[in-house]
Amino acid sequence: MALRIIGCGNADRGDDAAGLLVVRRLRALGLEAIEQTGEGVALMESWSGCADVVLVDATAPAGSPGRIRIWNAHAETLPKDALPRSTHGFGVREAVELARSMNCLPRSLWIYGIEARQFSFSAPCSEEVERAVSSVAETLRKLVRKSLQPPPGRIATR
Repeated sequence: MALRIIGCGNADRGDDAAGLLVVRRLRALGLEAIEQTGEGVALMESWSGCADVVLVDATAPAGSPGRIRIWNAHAETLPKDALPRSTHGFGVREAVELARSMNCLPRSLWIYGIEARQFSFSAPCSEEVERAVSSVAETLRKLVRKSLQPPPGRIATR
């Protein structure tokens, strides 16, 4: 697959499950996507050898639960306060910045951040984040379907 979609999070920590929920919706539609905890080294391994990557994760609460932010990892440094660190202390932001310093970023790396309301243990996902999960999943579904189409002006052959 030309595009790898990675969802990060912890299903037992409320809104931290946002990235995982996006991936699960895509897989229910028959699309390929993988789950990660957000631990940095595992993330770097999961995008190794991939040209185009979309990563989805919950972002730190900042007053607008469910807000979707998109970063182009090649065009900008990820904000320090936006993406929470994993419990291992080396999370999404750290993985992206280390890969950047090592010239190991995929050709394109887009990060979709869904602002969380809370990360409480055993709490369900908030309504605002659930709505954002649906929106991001639909956006990525369309992106994947579009990337599977033959280029304009060419005739698809079997």
